[in-house]
Amino acid sequence: MLLGAGSDAEDVIQEAFVKAYRKLSRYRGESSFRAWLLAIVANETRNMHRSRSRRDGLILRAAAANPESQIAEDGAVGGVLAAERRATLVRALRLLPVKDREVIVCRFLLDLSEEETVTMLGWPRGTVKSRTSRALAKLRALLDREEVRRG
Repeated sequence: MLLGAGSDAEDVIQEAFVKAYRKLSRYRGESSFRAWLLAIVANETRNMHRSRSRRDGLILRAAAANPESQIAEDGAVGGVLAAERRATLVRALRLLPVKDREVIVCRFLLDLSEEETVTMLGWPRGTVKSRTSRALAKLRALLDREEVRRG
């Protein structure tokens, strides 16, 4: 969802696996197979997002204006609080620039190592380190503003 696939995640993953199978001979073993496969998934997500944006940009803008609509809330108080925190985090993540969001998702939500993130995103190691640091600072600032706004 955070890389842009949303409800199309299954289609993206299926397409990524088909492409990975077809391109298996290109896997050189320079990185882990997991990182190589996740890079394909990320590329497929970007491709799907670009094509979907061309077709129905207006619908996407309307959906982005109401991000809470995709968050399921639990009935229990603890579940409600967890859902609120999750929704706040998702809202803050969606406000980050795409490249900042990608590095945060890779490092902390997909739990990729720095090396796997380098491979998946195709960025130099220094870029991953600096962008991770800056993206975390931006995310903290957004979450702090949200906390102040709530009181």
